[in-house]
Amino acid sequence: MNDYKPRYSNDLSGRALLCRDVIRSAGALVLCGFKASAERGFSLKGPQDFLTETDAASEAHIREAIAVHFPEDAFLGEEGGGTVADCVWVVDPVDGTANFARGIPHFCISITYVEHGSAEIGAIYNPALDELYFCRRGGGATLNDKAITVSSTASFDAASVEMGWSRRVPDETYLETMRQMLEKGANVRRGASGALALAYVADGRSDAYVELHMNAWDCLAGLLLVAEAGGIVCPFLEIGSLLDGGPVLASTPAIAAGVSVASGIPIRGREQAVELQLA
Repeated sequence: MNDYKPRYSNDLSGRALLCRDVIRSAGALVLCGFKASAERGFSLKGPQDFLTETDAASEAHIREAIAVHFPEDAFLGEEGGGTVADCVWVVDPVDGTANFARGIPHFCISITYVEHGSAEIGAIYNPALDELYFCRRGGGATLNDKAITVSSTASFDAASVEMGWSRRVPDETYLETMRQMLEKGANVRRGASGALALAYVADGRSDAYVELHMNAWDCLAGLLLVAEAGGIVCPFLEIGSLLDGGPVLASTPAIAAGVSVASGIPIRGREQAVELQLA
């Protein structure tokens, strides 16, 4: 692959470097597809679930780069599937495809490297805005190489919470969770890209994100970003799985306990947000 440096060390540092390189090159490919609006086409995979030609091209690009440089690593992608192993890359080649297909520049690529059941490297890139979120476990989180932290919002009546929606969960459950958020005083919104929603919690643009069921490729990078930016997250790989997905919660610390109670999703961190604010 001439698009990448010829060698990456066979360790986390080498994989982090490849992750940065390949997410940007995939981003260039995705942005070209987005700009070619007159020729862009999509087909429905299911209700409100769009598959663009760019999804498949982006995933193939990322899969090939990883196979060239780390052939022993497994790959799990939204479009082409894959396998789970001790070392696996989990990839959403375009998250927010409904936005992409309609010419809305709110979409991204999400890549996570998981080793022995632990997310170690995470990257989310919105090529339309040239915003690259990146993190390594224990190393903090960055946006375009500048350190980021979650918001300092201290109460629900000042909070902006984003919620994702899944057909795997009854509408009544989703609506009840939203009702409880509104009752607490939060502003509730939806941007139609779960990965970017999590990135926005990490950099303080949002105060929390909740989705009652989410696929691993949509959320793993974002959950690691939020944790590394000082936020509170759910133990996704304990309450869900790489193959089947699960519920997702990420929040700035002060409102995490309330978000957990409203959604029924457990959290981890800051002593479980002070034992759900002393119940």
